[in-house]
Amino acid sequence: MTAAYQFAAEHPEILSYVPCFCGCERAGHQGNHDCFVKSRAENGDVIAWDEHGVDCAVCIDVATRSRQMHAAGATVTDIRAAIDREFGSRVPGGGTMHTPHPAH
Repeated sequence: MTAAYQFAAEHPEILSYVPCFCGCERAGHQGNHDCFVKSRAENGDVIAWDEHGVDCAVCIDVATRSRQMHAAGATVTDIRAAIDREFGSRVPGGGTMHTPHPAH
């Protein structure tokens, strides 16, 4: 879990682009990044953490898989495609329920 929060803090350019599939879009989350980081200072430093990611296995799994792929050299586009394939098939609606992450 700590690694997921650290990755979110250090790589918003990845986790903001990667969707989450736990239903957190109902809480206003826009991507997996929002499951861990609530707000940032103007300079990008995290000033408030979101506690949602602490108890959500889907959020942690998405961040962990993204972190592993990033460490292996995958592009953000490849990471997003892999997350869509892997986690989209696990949710009701065939993966249509996820955060409204931005297009790349």
